[in-house]
Amino acid sequence: MRWWDIDPVLELEKGLFPEDAWSRGMFWSELAHARGHGATRRYVVAEEATEGTAAETAEEGAGAGARPRLVGYAGLAASGELADVQTIAVARDHWGTGLGGRLLTELLRAATAFECAEVMLECRVDNSRAQRLYERFGFEPIGFRRGYYQPGNVDALVMRLTDPATSVNGVQGTDING
Repeated sequence: MRWWDIDPVLELEKGLFPEDAWSRGMFWSELAHARGHGATRRYVVAEEATEGTAAETAEEGAGAGARPRLVGYAGLAASGELADVQTIAVARDHWGTGLGGRLLTELLRAATAFECAEVMLECRVDNSRAQRLYERFGFEPIGFRRGYYQPGNVDALVMRLTDPATSVNGVQGTDING
């Protein structure tokens, strides 16, 4: 994810998480920690190629002509041996396509590159689709955070994965852009 992805990310974010969407400033802050020596974040986007778009368009940035449609994004924060999945989002018309799994795989590869031994995440207790995805990758529920998602006062299920490198072994390559 780069700065020019923030507007389409915000559009998807507000559509999927209307009550507790991240702000522009939150994404800028996360991206500020995603580059250079000492980076502690990894954010990726998934784009749907449209006819007439070149693969390099996404790298050229804003104003580079027709852009592919952003259909997903994900982010991870690392600190020492612990990583935390900050966000994963997939456009509704791409649910059930495996895109969420490809985004999660990319985050687990990043956790491995950051040399993290564990990956944590919070998931809304009413989001069974996401919970099933995380369980397929080996995440286990370890607790709850009451009223974590505001303003709806929805509880979060806390999940943990030990040894993220094991979960991505044998996973095929992805078309996810960092």
